[in-house]
Amino acid sequence: MTLRPLMSALALSLMLAACGGKDDHADDHGSEAGHGEEEAVRGEHGGRLLEQDGYRVELAIAESGTPPAYQAWLYRDGKPLPATAGSVEVRVVRLGNVRENHVLQPQPDGSLLAKSVVGEPHSFDVEVLAKVEGKSLRWAYDSYEGRTTIGAKIAEDSGIRVAPVRAGTIADEHEVQGLLTPVEGRVANVAARFPGPIRRLAVNVGDRVQAGQTLATVESNLSLTTYSVTSPISGVVLARNASVGSVAGEGATLFEVADLSSLWVDLHIFGSDAQHIVPGVPVTVTRLSDGATAQTTLERVLPGTATASQSTVARATLENADGLWRPGSAVKARITVEQQPAAMVVPLASLQTFRDWDVVFVRVGDTYEIRPVELGKRDAQQVEVLSGLKAGDQVVVEQSYLVKADIEKSGASHDH
Repeated sequence: MTLRPLMSALALSLMLAACGGKDDHADDHGSEAGHGEEEAVRGEHGGRLLEQDGYRVELAIAESGTPPAYQAWLYRDGKPLPATAGSVEVRVVRLGNVRENHVLQPQPDGSLLAKSVVGEPHSFDVEVLAKVEGKSLRWAYDSYEGRTTIGAKIAEDSGIRVAPVRAGTIADEHEVQGLLTPVEGRVANVAARFPGPIRRLAVNVGDRVQAGQTLATVESNLSLTTYSVTSPISGVVLARNASVGSVAGEGATLFEVADLSSLWVDLHIFGSDAQHIVPGVPVTVTRLSDGATAQTTLERVLPGTATASQSTVARATLENADGLWRPGSAVKARITVEQQPAAMVVPLASLQTFRDWDVVFVRVGDTYEIRPVELGKRDAQQVEVLSGLKAGDQVVVEQSYLVKADIEKSGASHDH
């Protein structure tokens, strides 16, 4: 863990403690008996024992080899009753006032079992309505899992931020390396027209020059008069192969001037990746020196192969009006081969693990709760959610690990 996240986690822990710690969290992390009471009494099948007027209902969530479903056993004065001796209905209210009813039916093995599935997380307020040998019974308790409460001010100060789940696109991206080079046809080699000694040099390497600007003065050996060597283009002086007093040979290059207002990005693509990359797709170029990025479009895939690396070269043009991108610089780039729509996406920073699930944290009011999610395709920024959320759910998108840490600290229960 880096220093900054560690400090954030510590700050959150201290703020929660200052605001009441356990007491503030009791309702949301309550033991299986609910609201911080002692742990629920268990029956012979491992379920919660609910007792009233000499009758008992043992209630569990059956998960062995089947989707989770409520299962119950009936008792009178501690002795088992047949499943046909009564009826059981379990009503649950999930976070956000989502209500479910589970009606249990008699089974050949003597239990009552619901056909409806109890989806994860098993975190809700529970009401059990039973009728055993004509006696109406009712119990209510909370059974919370993966839930915590964090006040709005504490969440804000800790950097916890939420955003609604929405549709998006998942990009199929290839990350490659490349090199910046001047655009062909925008580099001028400036030579002396007539041989003779160089009398004056007007520019240095790195200077910006305009078309027609004097770069040097040479005295012609033929006419013994001086003439100006001028730049044919506007650009930057990349090289100067001259010194005052030296002799400029006829046709010898004295200066190299390049128009760097745009540059080529030559990207090296290896192996089978070359079969998927075609002109016209988006490219994000990153400068290795400082991480600056720029957007462009792939223009062409060159027909040959780079001899040294045996790679295919794909080329894009990068605008460089500020001159901060320099030829010869190494860069990395993400080539977006395809963008696929997704009904729901969340940032990668939203994802955490809880038990053996991939989860995100949904916020309702000041309460945060896990949502196990089934994931689809992902790219460098976000991931597709196939199930476990609905559009508009408020999901933690920053500092999700702080919410996870607070839930784990509370020891949230799992009532089966």
